[in-house]
Amino acid sequence: MEEKETIQPIEITWEELQSRDLDRYILVDTRGDEAVNYGMIPGAIAIPECELIDRLAAAAGDKKVILYCSRGQNSKVSAEYFREQGMEAYSLQGGYTGWLLNLMQKEQPGEKENERAREIEKSIRKKFHKVLFSRFAKAINEYDMIQENDKIAVCISGGKDSMLMAKLFQELKRHNKFPFELVFLVMDPGYSEANRKIIENNAKLMDIPITIFESQIFDAVYDIEDSPCYLCARMRRGYLYSHAKELGCNKIALGHHYDDVIETILMGMLYGGQVQTMMPKLHSTNFEGMELIRPMYLIREDDIKHWRDYNDLHFIQCACRFTDTCTTCRTDGSSPSKRMEIKNLIASLKQTNPFIEGNIFKSVENVNLRTIIAYKEDGVKHHFLEHYDEWK
Repeated sequence: MEEKETIQPIEITWEELQSRDLDRYILVDTRGDEAVNYGMIPGAIAIPECELIDRLAAAAGDKKVILYCSRGQNSKVSAEYFREQGMEAYSLQGGYTGWLLNLMQKEQPGEKENERAREIEKSIRKKFHKVLFSRFAKAINEYDMIQENDKIAVCISGGKDSMLMAKLFQELKRHNKFPFELVFLVMDPGYSEANRKIIENNAKLMDIPITIFESQIFDAVYDIEDSPCYLCARMRRGYLYSHAKELGCNKIALGHHYDDVIETILMGMLYGGQVQTMMPKLHSTNFEGMELIRPMYLIREDDIKHWRDYNDLHFIQCACRFTDTCTTCRTDGSSPSKRMEIKNLIASLKQTNPFIEGNIFKSVENVNLRTIIAYKEDGVKHHFLEHYDEWK
């Protein structure tokens, strides 16, 4: 009687993988550069989904392949494809989000929470004081972001930047140099249950007392084809302003950092045909008496990543439905993010000029109106010819 070949299930759990000889497997993150930037499963290599056909075989060699995306949906389809090509391929059940939830469940036994939070705080005071807290305090002072008796809504998206910002504000409050209040505000715009749980678990682990309110922004923008991310960001900010004002706050704080600033400057020039920057603080145009501040303005992203990895922390990406379904590559093969294109461009330029980032940042501080063809002020365009004869 002929023995039938045993067909292995296409999905594999993290527990099953741990029980196997890991030297015989290669773990591949297929989410794309932007998502990988927020963190990967230790030991994984990154190959975006749209590059798997060209690169996977060479990367795997004679090893078995385990693919994972955000939630295990697209990676399952990819694993099925490579099995048809004769490769022993699997998809990690639940993807990166499932792995992260599993990790957090093991990390939260109760008594260790305070110990972990204290270690994270210690790292900010000691190892990372110069590159994180000092630059945080410098931005607040240099751009006059906080006054006595302010009530600030520290807006937390669940990513590394906003979570670190919350801890830095707690450290600033501990110094108690002047009176101000904090509310750690999380808006749930329609997160999956898993992503919301990750945010809540991280806040608990890091001893951040969050206040959560809900909106349904993801539902509102999901079917919009043109610039859904731009619309989502605008709507998020409006909801944050509105809820913060209801809580008696006069300012909201967002976690944009130095790298966001220089990327915004270049994006405006190369894609928008304009010279502008991401401002360190703004008056709200729609919510009277409200301001937006960016106290991470002088902090480098690499230092945030170093702090995250040093403390073995894992955060979510944007967590909208586009990333939830593991969308990493457009049908025309172009990059899923103009910001990622700019990030890569800056990294390339830095290889030949190590001062490139600082020069981009300073460029909007050194604008000479006499060497500008035209500029706008209060919505009115001014041309250099208006003053040409006066500038003899």
